[in-house]
Amino acid sequence: MPQKRRSHSWTELKQAGNERFRAGQYGEAVNLYSQSIQLLEKSGQKNKEELGILYSNRAASYLKNGNCSECIKDCTRSLELVPFGFKALLRRASAYEALERYRQAYVDYKTVLQIDWNIPAAHDGVNRMTKTLTDTDGPSWREKLPPIPSVPMSVKESMAQATSSASSPQQNSMIDNKKKAPGPEAAKKAKTLKEEGNAFVKKGEHKKALEKYTQSLSQDPTEVTAYTNRALCYLSLKMYKEAISDCDEALQLDSANIKAFYRRAQANKELKNKKSCIEDLNSVLKIEPNNTVVQKLLQEVQMK
Repeated sequence: MPQKRRSHSWTELKQAGNERFRAGQYGEAVNLYSQSIQLLEKSGQKNKEELGILYSNRAASYLKNGNCSECIKDCTRSLELVPFGFKALLRRASAYEALERYRQAYVDYKTVLQIDWNIPAAHDGVNRMTKTLTDTDGPSWREKLPPIPSVPMSVKESMAQATSSASSPQQNSMIDNKKKAPGPEAAKKAKTLKEEGNAFVKKGEHKKALEKYTQSLSQDPTEVTAYTNRALCYLSLKMYKEAISDCDEALQLDSANIKAFYRRAQANKELKNKKSCIEDLNSVLKIEPNNTVVQKLLQEVQMK
């Protein structure tokens, strides 16, 4: 008799989803998180915290794939289960911002800062939303905001305890840890994955290309062109903050990388970060003074 296939537990499915997410396989991660959620909900276990994490993790996968509407739904469900979960709030804020729902994004970013004032992404988000809302709604933009919830002291204290329990040596090693060059096998695999990504870009399939570049970088995090190519995909998918992040990584590895400066400028233009956009375009012109494409974009941005 053929052996029955062993069914997976919700924890195994969650772990498998985490692994797919780290490998940049966001569609597969969504599928595994969905199976895990279904099993946990059917089990009857009153495990709100784990269920909240699963919804938040699936939301992160949706966000990476550019599916902002589903990301918002999952973050909202996660926050119903675990109120004031800062990761769910940040992810929902990013999704709202991508959908140009700037007032809701502002509220979520501000709520995160009530929980922990030391989260740079929330500060950056508040600054962006303040500028955008001032431009669109004028000086009285705050009057049009939805209510900003008040975070209970117990939530703030829990967050503070979690932060202080992180060991300093670990934090320092994360900050100081430089990207290591891969071995021959990993470098070969990274190159193949990058080339597969390039093929998808030529076909205009940017989501598939993005996954390939992410997988390539997991093998070789020192490959500059994988970052700039993935930044191009993020630009095409209107995921501008992610594009900027990849350009930052590329410029740490190659401080004169023209594609990184130019693509970061394009992302900053879309995010209405005029000053940063102009700085990046000028950086390109210092390296290539006769670059007519960059000159034209610089003129366009300066005229606005």
